[in-house]
Amino acid sequence: MWEIYEHRRLSKQLKSLPIDILKKYEKWKDIVMISGPKGLKLIKGFHDESLRGELKGHRSSRLGIKYRVIYKVKESEIMVQVVNLTAHDYRKK
Repeated sequence: MWEIYEHRRLSKQLKSLPIDILKKYEKWKDIVMISGPKGLKLIKGFHDESLRGELKGHRSSRLGIKYRVIYKVKESEIMVQVVNLTAHDYRKK
């Protein structure tokens, strides 16, 4: 089983999200806990991908057209750190 650690600012972000995005995030967490990040690749709707630039070493999964969950995998500790749940504004402008 994988452990999921959420950044402390995530609790504030979760309060302002639409209900359908919250439900998809809970489903995302269930998949990660059971089968790890490799399980996300099997479900094409999440469009799981590695990031470049400032967030190199992090990954992103799609929770909707607009929302993404940004996370980092630490395989040595069987742990996923959720860094941010964003409205797709993490790219450099």
